[in-house]
Amino acid sequence: MRVSFEWLKDFVSISATPEEVSHSLTMAGLEVEGIDTSVGGDSVFEVNVTPNRPDCLSILGIAREVAAAYRLPLEMPGDDIQGDLPASDIRVEILNPELCHRYTGRLIKGVTISGSPEWLKNRLEKCGIRSLNNNIVDITNYVLLEMGHPLHAFDADKLSGSVIKVSKAGKKRSITTLDGIERELSGDSLLIMDAKKTLALAGVMGGEDSSVTSGTRNIFLESAFFAPVSVRRTSKELGLRTESSYRFERGTDIEFLENALNRAALLIRETGGGIIHEIVDVYPEKFKPATIEVNYARVNALLGVKLEKGEMLKSLERIGIVVEDRGEVFHAFPPAFRRDITGHIDIVEEIARTFGYGNIPARLPKTILSGGVLNHRERGINRIRETVRKTGFNEVINYSFMSPSDLDMISIPVGDIRRRHLSLRNPLKQEDSLMRTTLIPALINNFAYNFSMGARDIRLFEISKIFIAETDRLPTEGLRMGGIFYRENIPSLWKESAQAFFIVKGALQSLFEEMKLGGYTFVPSEEVFLHRGKSADIELKGTKAGFIGELVPDIAESLNLKVRKPEIIVFELNIDTILAFLPERLTYRHVPKYPFIERDIAIIIDDSLTAAWVMDVINSFRSEFIETVEIFDCYKGGNIPAGRKSLAFRIIYRSGERTLTDNEVESVHRELLEYVLEKTGGELRYRT
Repeated sequence: MRVSFEWLKDFVSISATPEEVSHSLTMAGLEVEGIDTSVGGDSVFEVNVTPNRPDCLSILGIAREVAAAYRLPLEMPGDDIQGDLPASDIRVEILNPELCHRYTGRLIKGVTISGSPEWLKNRLEKCGIRSLNNNIVDITNYVLLEMGHPLHAFDADKLSGSVIKVSKAGKKRSITTLDGIERELSGDSLLIMDAKKTLALAGVMGGEDSSVTSGTRNIFLESAFFAPVSVRRTSKELGLRTESSYRFERGTDIEFLENALNRAALLIRETGGGIIHEIVDVYPEKFKPATIEVNYARVNALLGVKLEKGEMLKSLERIGIVVEDRGEVFHAFPPAFRRDITGHIDIVEEIARTFGYGNIPARLPKTILSGGVLNHRERGINRIRETVRKTGFNEVINYSFMSPSDLDMISIPVGDIRRRHLSLRNPLKQEDSLMRTTLIPALINNFAYNFSMGARDIRLFEISKIFIAETDRLPTEGLRMGGIFYRENIPSLWKESAQAFFIVKGALQSLFEEMKLGGYTFVPSEEVFLHRGKSADIELKGTKAGFIGELVPDIAESLNLKVRKPEIIVFELNIDTILAFLPERLTYRHVPKYPFIERDIAIIIDDSLTAAWVMDVINSFRSEFIETVEIFDCYKGGNIPAGRKSLAFRIIYRSGERTLTDNEVESVHRELLEYVLEKTGGELRYRT
């Protein structure tokens, strides 16, 4: 914004040089980017006004800051219209008060349209606005620069029905604006209309049909407050930006707009004559300043200074903020032109600005530095990450987004909780338009990319959040670890005979053992994208904590790998569930002093019974001598009847107090076997 130094002196009687004033403004937060001295005995500042300070988009606003910086009074130009005034012939109706909070106007009859005086044209052109040599239009622009509030003048004789209506278009309309362009308007555009036609785009630009011309004799001068969101929407839709819209979009002063109206009316009468009529003022809901409570001691603590109470209050009063002392605290009431001040920290900033940032001593902050200490959850996550890395998996990091087709790729059914996804309002691309509800699709894409690059031993994992939409509250966020494993069977000197599923299952078991998580089991999974014979849900003490399994052939084939029957294993663990079962502390035992005795049993049971269930049966047998139970064989076929299978278990017996005898172990072992056969309905295959 261009600001004339000579014009500033109309408001502040200042003796400082332009360079000194420039420095003071910059230190107050209004950066002066340069000073133009090529404008005939005046200096014009180029001021960079930040978006949160629309009150400084005027000579008055800048002058207020200068007056506060130099502790000088602010002198206002005359705007008092005295004497008895005739009533206005024009009435105003606001049909959308949520978009137009106040509308005022004055009818001025008998004006003479003429060229603008030289002083007026000079000031406009110094500040970057071209004079139209029309005293009425130039005065509205002059007051815009001086007071910061946009005005508009209508030819009153062109108004139908002697009425001004402020209303949304409601339907598609068109208007030829002052620049001579016919513009199509949406139904949401806020318009100024009379009884028959559209007069102007509210806050943006007037229409050609009601413009002031050389033949105009009566004018209606508008000064209103339009909601920033409405002006911004209309300006953006039409690609039309004006000095008026620039200010309305940032917010104008709903209280001071009457002063701007009166100032312009007086200047019009001074340059073009005419009779000023009574003000028309429709103000549905009066502005009420917010009350902000500020603690004196808190101000000094934040700024690192020792300001007296009175000095704080005076500094705020100098920039137009009303204050009330309340003992240990004070109340501040920001004026209508400072909508950016909403909390106590804003008041502290204003005190700092007016006191002077240069007057605040520079000190190093005092703080107690200590080594970072991770909490139980963070330590657990780090242990999980490191343990999985040790098993040969590489960590990947993906975006937290997914495509609408990702859930279809893995056939997630309707009604599944993973279908309750969140949609992004402004996604960068359609493939990233949803928040992830599972990590598996991204890992499949990672696998496909690495495979296409020639990788044939792929072990990837990711720890990240998933997001589940809720109907009446914020989405549920959950921490998950997903993984994918693929190893191509190619000739090599050394060959691992274990199937891919059991390699990954072993890695997860190593994780659970490392985390000291007991009571985990693998049970048949119902996940539709996993192979029924090579998949399992993972339960921790009866709570589902994840799944593991081979992708069904349909998904593998859709990746077009050109590999016969690829074994692609995926898993996903609920880290929140795992962390919930982590022991807070570990309890250690002495290394056993006494020897163990080993016994094996093999039983034939129904094929529908899982090994995990049989393990639970064995572990439910009460004996102080049983130390561990392990499964080491599963056999079908041969002499085993159809629909049956043989499971072999190794049981370790030991006492912590003495050496067990063979007879003692044999007695317990026989009782255990009888117990298991009764519970499982099985038959003994062999025992040792």
